[in-house]
Amino acid sequence: MTEPTDFRRSEDNGVLTITFTRDDKLNAVSPAMIDGLRAAVDDLGDRDDLKVLVLAAEGRYFTAGIDLRDSGAGGRRGYAPDGSFSPRRLRRGYRSFHLLMDELEAIEKPSVIAVHARCLGVGLEIGASCDFRLAAEGASFALPELPNLAVIPGSGGISRVTRLVGPHWGKWLAFGEEVSAELALTMGLVHAVYPAESFRERVTAFARKLAALPSEAAGVTKTAVDIAASVDRGTARDFDRYANTILLTSDEHRAKLEAFKSRKRPPAGAAPGDQAE
Repeated sequence: MTEPTDFRRSEDNGVLTITFTRDDKLNAVSPAMIDGLRAAVDDLGDRDDLKVLVLAAEGRYFTAGIDLRDSGAGGRRGYAPDGSFSPRRLRRGYRSFHLLMDELEAIEKPSVIAVHARCLGVGLEIGASCDFRLAAEGASFALPELPNLAVIPGSGGISRVTRLVGPHWGKWLAFGEEVSAELALTMGLVHAVYPAESFRERVTAFARKLAALPSEAAGVTKTAVDIAASVDRGTARDFDRYANTILLTSDEHRAKLEAFKSRKRPPAGAAPGDQAE
């Protein structure tokens, strides 16, 4: 079996990383890259040894968007082998990609997108489905579908991005404006911006920190936050109570509690965080 050339896959201490490596095409997203992402999401859900998914890229762009030459606007999803176009087939193709993004969003493990350069179109849409979005200084984000193709960002660029930043900034992006990493941080599109020279190290450290968390409790925490964002407060609190009822009887909680109890108390008057010898 030949190794993929459009992306690289690696695993390290529970962190599964997919890195786009198609710099000659500005990391334009190909069907092979989507298949690689789909396989990564499946493995993350199926394998207990994998704790975190990181999406990264190498080269001049994080991604220039969907590869129009390879995939066509809409990913060639509306076209039959004979070249005929079917709106129904197009919608079915979109739905398949939407389901992949839904699974990435709903999976009970954290996902991180690490954007080091320009991130356009489908790259931002994938990022909006991730739990954490990190950017390097010099990175930027845009949804160029309207000005460049006379279509809307149909794979989450409207629904997910607007949910993240609200209609105020959602319209700014949907109408084609490109935003810097710093502005993306201000509008709430990304969680953190790091210097370019230390970006990889900061991403690695963050991913390892996530991987070290109690996995069952981390999954429930992610689900609880997502539920709280989509239901009324009473229903969200109901979920919180039931979730902690289960977590308080877990092996993870018992181990953490025993570790806490075994810690030596600091002497009277010691600074916070000081431990007795």
